[in-house]
Amino acid sequence: MEDITTNVRIGQHRMVLDGRKSCRLQGVKDVLAFDANAVVLETVEGMLTISGSELHVSRLTLDKGEIDVDGRVDSFIYTENTSLGKKGAGLLARMFR
Repeated sequence: MEDITTNVRIGQHRMVLDGRKSCRLQGVKDVLAFDANAVVLETVEGMLTISGSELHVSRLTLDKGEIDVDGRVDSFIYTENTSLGKKGAGLLARMFR
């Protein structure tokens, strides 16, 4: 079992991956999108995309910042929060002109 923990000012980000079949995450701020092939999360460490197949969000507790994802996990990709926020703000600004 892989256990990755990072301490940050805002809170603690922790990921536990069990045999590429399920993962538990802490430090989740929001779930932006999910389907059977990807789950996109905003975490205290930045945007996180979990890619795989037959993915399923089995438990979500945003009050505690926790999520459980089951299915075949192929990759975890982190990106910075600021890049998505700038794109979204531009799109919203154009929509409401």
